[in-house]
Amino acid sequence: MENLGFIFGIMGMSMGVMGFIFGIISKTQVDKLETKLKELNVIEQDYDSSKK
Repeated sequence: MENLGFIFGIMGMSMGVMGFIFGIISKTQVDKLETKLKELNVIEQDYDSSKK
């Protein structure tokens, strides 16, 4: 029974790490998109998505 808990613990940690990495990658992509939209004057220059 202790092996089962260990396996689920490892699976939970790996899912958490994958979620964290996915979040970081997504944040950088949103920042790139926001910068490009500001360059094209689609959104205001003072718009900040992190405040919403």
